[in-house]
Amino acid sequence: MTEVMPKGSNAQLPAEVAAVRVVLRWQLLPGTPDVDVSALLLTAQGRVREDADFVFYNQPRHPTGLVRHRAKARRPGEASDTLDVDLDRLPGWVDRLVLGASVGDGQDFAAVGGLQLLLFDIAGGPGAAALTRFDLFDVRGCAALLCGELYRRSGGWKFRAIGHRYPSGLGGLAQDFGVTVDDEEPVAAQEPALPPLPTTPPPPSVEQLLPEPAGFSLPPQGPRFLRP
Repeated sequence: MTEVMPKGSNAQLPAEVAAVRVVLRWQLLPGTPDVDVSALLLTAQGRVREDADFVFYNQPRHPTGLVRHRAKARRPGEASDTLDVDLDRLPGWVDRLVLGASVGDGQDFAAVGGLQLLLFDIAGGPGAAALTRFDLFDVRGCAALLCGELYRRSGGWKFRAIGHRYPSGLGGLAQDFGVTVDDEEPVAAQEPALPPLPTTPPPPSVEQLLPEPAGFSLPPQGPRFLRP
């Protein structure tokens, strides 16, 4: 049975849940902006270790391969954006994962209806009921939300429903947790291209929940909040 969570509540995930699917769902109506889900992997000090610990639409895979995006889904009347998180295999330095939502520049959540954050046990397969559901209300006037967090507790994982508003958008949310945001405009097409950065060895190979995203690469500076 799905646990419906009020704002500020906590839920213990079952011990047998090794990996979760985080689904941000909303009503798809005329004029509804596109919505994106994101995650920040934080240490016990509440900060990222590096910018690569921020998983979002322009950086859709953590270097470990254990937190990554799935493709967006659209069905009649609704849309969703999804992250897969392999909780059991996350390195020990990851104390919690902050789960965010955002809309594009110049937009806010006032035009987004029926916003929900759901957690599913990946092992449950298609059609399984959600473990938890958090309905997000009172989201007008902001461009990003700190929806909730997954955090370690007594050898297991718990979920906290937060629903904190960020009028400063996704960049403001990311900066609050130590991400260096690159606010520079993209280079104009007529300007000469910069020389390529030196390549670095790939991270150790791990079994991944999903196939490697096509064309994936980490940004050379800080995260840029530009639509692909």
